[in-house]
Amino acid sequence: MKKILLFFSLFTTALLFAQNPVELPLWPDKAPNNSRPSEAEQNYNSEWVTNITVPTLTIFPASQPNGMAIIMCPGGAYSGLAMRHEGLDMASWLNAQGITYAVLKYRMPNGHNEIPLSDAEQAIRLIREHAAEWGVNPQRVGIMGASAGGHLAASLATLYSSDKTRPDFQILFYPVISMQPGITHGGSRTNLLGENPSQELEQKYSLERQVSARTPQAFIMLSSDDDAVPPINGIGYFLALRDHKVPASLHAYPTGGHGWGFRDNFPYKRQWTEELEKWLREGLVFPGL
Repeated sequence: MKKILLFFSLFTTALLFAQNPVELPLWPDKAPNNSRPSEAEQNYNSEWVTNITVPTLTIFPASQPNGMAIIMCPGGAYSGLAMRHEGLDMASWLNAQGITYAVLKYRMPNGHNEIPLSDAEQAIRLIREHAAEWGVNPQRVGIMGASAGGHLAASLATLYSSDKTRPDFQILFYPVISMQPGITHGGSRTNLLGENPSQELEQKYSLERQVSARTPQAFIMLSSDDDAVPPINGIGYFLALRDHKVPASLHAYPTGGHGWGFRDNFPYKRQWTEELEKWLREGLVFPGL
């Protein structure tokens, strides 16, 4: 009975803190580039979305905002997006913490490696442009991503084109980081860079090699038994951050495999949610604030 009451209490709290989402087109006029998928967009109840031609940002404003915003990049090996368990399902939980949450439906590369990153940069511009409207501090905007979405999030954190698109923190779920053979996730590499990428392109998107002292602080989580994306991706990125004295927190869970996102069947869901909540509440450093 106590468990039932606790569930309803948490559910009611989440509803109280969540507001109706707002969906914005990323590029209201015309995107500066075009991925031209060969087929029309396919949306399987938002569980799996492919052939995206109109990228969007779905924002869930917090009813009692604490000034923080997080943009989520769902995963899908740069071939589609797992929009629910690696995106939409986290909205109420983060809203309940006072965080304005946004889910990015970004375009796939389709032979143009720069397209996902251009969508991520535009997403952070939009959040900062609307910051006052949603009670967000423009200097407390983070990027989050899972799997290939983690690669996109880390790409924004390391390859941002200006301070206007630099995130203030990054959160990575079992991320693809490297594009080096033997380390990377093969499907993500091929879909982003093509079958035979140049060494220069491979180097650029091997994000452990792009870390600098200006890379934002990070929270990284993964499973030690992940057979899809080798754990060395997240671990190597953590070590690169450490070498550049960037604050970083690494959480490796013994089991769980790959792709758990916000799913209840991940055995360490309570641990990662509590650890991330504490980091968001106490572990972040915002200079000058």
